[in-house]
Amino acid sequence: MIQEEIGIPEGVEVKVEGSRVEVSGPRGKVVRSFNLRDLELKVEEGRIKLSSPSTKRKVRAMAGTVKAHLRNAFKGVTQGFVYRLKIVYSHFPITVKVEGDRVTIHNLLGEKVPRVARIVGGAQVEVAGDEIVVRGVDKEEVGQTALNIEQATRVRGRDPRVFQDGCYLFERG
Repeated sequence: MIQEEIGIPEGVEVKVEGSRVEVSGPRGKVVRSFNLRDLELKVEEGRIKLSSPSTKRKVRAMAGTVKAHLRNAFKGVTQGFVYRLKIVYSHFPITVKVEGDRVTIHNLLGEKVPRVARIVGGAQVEVAGDEIVVRGVDKEEVGQTALNIEQATRVRGRDPRVFQDGCYLFERG
């Protein structure tokens, strides 16, 4: 039998409706749906209780995964997540602009057509000098947005030791 507990931090509100969990706090709201085949989620007395009559390995693994996602949601709605990327160029000066739900990278290696990266969900992107700052409450959205920017500037068909131009992740917090 599996029984796990997670403490809910102060100022955070949790609602559980079936397999859908909504965590809201001072910085925003994170909504997550889990595939809870054999697990049961309950909110009681400032704690979330995960329980299951099964002791199977997959059910224990799912319980650990759910706990990790909930801890990330608690951190996101209280502190938030910030990823920083560095704009690096040695050949042509790169210009990065945020346009709606897209980030456009102009003049990478002198290319005429700008490269485009998608901003996922509620992540916010700011460009300050030679730094790109991605902020948000959902760790997956912030991380995926940072990865989209990094992947959009990947150099193909050239020696990566010489052509190191691009946007690179250097700090997660």
